[in-house]
Amino acid sequence: MKQAIGVILIFVFVGALQAQHDEEYTARFWLWFLYDNPNFDFSKQLDIPNAKSIEDPEVITDSLQGKAWVLMKMKAVMKENWNVEDFPFDRQHLRIQIENTMFDNSTMVFVPDVQGSHFDKDEAIDGWTIRNFKVTVGTNDYETGFGDSRPGKDLQYFSAFLVQMDIERNALGLFMKIFLGMYIAFLIALVSLAPHPTELEPRFGLPVGGLFAAVGNKYIIDSLLPESSTFSLVDTLHTMTFFGIFSILVVSAICLKLLDSDKKELCEKVNYWGARIVVFLYIGGNILFVSLAILSR
Repeated sequence: MKQAIGVILIFVFVGALQAQHDEEYTARFWLWFLYDNPNFDFSKQLDIPNAKSIEDPEVITDSLQGKAWVLMKMKAVMKENWNVEDFPFDRQHLRIQIENTMFDNSTMVFVPDVQGSHFDKDEAIDGWTIRNFKVTVGTNDYETGFGDSRPGKDLQYFSAFLVQMDIERNALGLFMKIFLGMYIAFLIALVSLAPHPTELEPRFGLPVGGLFAAVGNKYIIDSLLPESSTFSLVDTLHTMTFFGIFSILVVSAICLKLLDSDKKELCEKVNYWGARIVVFLYIGGNILFVSLAILSR
């Protein structure tokens, strides 16, 4: 038996960064079903396999043109494997899968209400842009008979209603917030090249202070994101900052060594060109990797 099904989605993010760290998001949505068999009880037979938790729905039952008509107001906490490789210029694919727990696809098949299904633009996710929203149906297979040992029951197929969309973060403001401390740390280290090479305290003290500030900034950002084995944009930019500050220390050390050898003119050249090379490579590297992250969306 074919059952018509549709959805209106209203997303709720209680802190987008916290949602990413916990690898979850909360969705509120209306579901509706239009079907012939009044014995179906979707309020008790509904399942969302990729949900962490599902609140008891508010159910409204009625009839429409001789068919049973059920509306359900749902709230679910959804599991999601967040891809943070290009954070904060990341793009995520969200997917909600809805099934009936009692009847396989030999008895019941969903038919999506494509025209009536959409998301509420006024209640969309703050800080994100929703793209490629669509509702489809598919088949989910379970390689078990759930205890039913009869022949042919070792593999069962269930009709699944799928709600899918891509979300893109509005990232420019967030990028400046989370990386501003890192860039200030690099600039503090760069200022150390201004004093004379014999001024040891500012020459070596400022870069070390900037290095600690950059490390602290990275730990703060990492605490907002889920664990990942990939080398992300956050890792790349901080690594360049660490090497940039280390390069500044190397320039100061070389200049001090040249002064001890009475090579004052060469010391000034190393200080002059060393500062410019470090700045050029650092700015160029940042522009390159940030641009690649933006273009990969």
